[in-house]
Amino acid sequence: MLSSTPRRRAAMALAGTATIALALTACGSGGGESGGGSSDGGSSGGKIELTVATFNDFGYTDELLAKYTEEHPDVTVKQTKAAKSEDARTNLTTKLAAGGEGLADIEAIEVDWLPELMQYPDLFADLTDPALADRWVDWKVQQATTPDGKLIGYGTDIGPSAICYRADLFEAAGLPSDPAGVAELLGGEDATWDDYFAAGAQFTAKLDAAWYDSAMSLSQAMVNQIDNAYEESDGTPKDLASNAEIKDIYDTVLEQSTTNGLSAGLEQWSGDWDAAFQNDGFATMICPAWMTGPIEERSGGVTGWNVADVFPGGGLNWGGSFLTVPASGPNAEAAKELAAWLTDPAQQTAAFESAGTFPSQVEAQESEQVQSFTNAFFNDAPVGEIFVNRAQAIEGAPFKGANYFAIHTTVQDGIKRVDVEKTDDAASSWDKTLQAFQDLGL
Repeated sequence: MLSSTPRRRAAMALAGTATIALALTACGSGGGESGGGSSDGGSSGGKIELTVATFNDFGYTDELLAKYTEEHPDVTVKQTKAAKSEDARTNLTTKLAAGGEGLADIEAIEVDWLPELMQYPDLFADLTDPALADRWVDWKVQQATTPDGKLIGYGTDIGPSAICYRADLFEAAGLPSDPAGVAELLGGEDATWDDYFAAGAQFTAKLDAAWYDSAMSLSQAMVNQIDNAYEESDGTPKDLASNAEIKDIYDTVLEQSTTNGLSAGLEQWSGDWDAAFQNDGFATMICPAWMTGPIEERSGGVTGWNVADVFPGGGLNWGGSFLTVPASGPNAEAAKELAAWLTDPAQQTAAFESAGTFPSQVEAQESEQVQSFTNAFFNDAPVGEIFVNRAQAIEGAPFKGANYFAIHTTVQDGIKRVDVEKTDDAASSWDKTLQAFQDLGL
């Protein structure tokens, strides 16, 4: 599942890359795909416990994991769940640097930091399985496949994106509040970011509330609509100072957020962001499918949320994750079997129903169970149908190379200084962003 990219620092990105490099040195060839212990998955009569490390909410309920034990009586499954994706990333890279000691049998990886790890495929078991070749949408598989054809991760969810909104606040501002009317207000099938900002100007002129939560979230969405945001297709980093597309996004979101007053100035996943859901803090959100779960979790007692089948600038995939099997693990073969089971269409459908994590599996997307699914919290919105439509609008995955995470962090930190911390104006913060980029030494 993807999480956003909150509170990431360039220093953290560099430290994470460094620990991965150390891990490569420490682990050598990775000790083979089965690691150093038994990998019979209990077939010899011994009972084993498999651990799964995730973050946020992948939809893997206790009931779902117990079902695996019912089908595999010699295997129990324990899940550890980090609160944020960057916490999971730090844990993973630190333990890789220590030779893999303490890693879970299955480690979840978020797509934005997957490319860093793709540089060291020997640290992960090869999950290639011809029997599963057609399970996922093609571009999801490509994201986790090395140039020589090794598959290091099984896809869990993807992040087709719509607009979640507060219908009650729209009504108070005299705007259309039904999903079809909101979609039309935002530009319909040909919606643009200009349409979205124009609707926001109408809203804030009538009501004392922000149009959206965060300039950082808007920039995340816009960047994900660029095929090669920070790197050329061969992985060569672009010079940030001359990267006109990124500078235009930076200028646009900060103009709309500060000059035009559309942003609530919040950082996603912060305490202030959490509280804003209870305080009519903002009217709309960029809403990948997985975000419906966090919205509901923070909005207890608030009844106005709905989902519009529309998105500015065309289709967007924001986020999505993978299950990997560290090669150093003592139960790698059994872990591969569990990872395959967890990413089976049936289990991913159950995860979607539980947490809104939209499946990357073709069969699941085409199923009646997914396509007819409604979400009671979002006023019975047909979220299955909506996110299927939004998924079909995604033309492919943008290129994210080994330096994507670090470069993107410098830009997000620049936006944060202006929109959230309010310590800089846009010009001075951009100068700091360019310096941070130079400090990466790319």
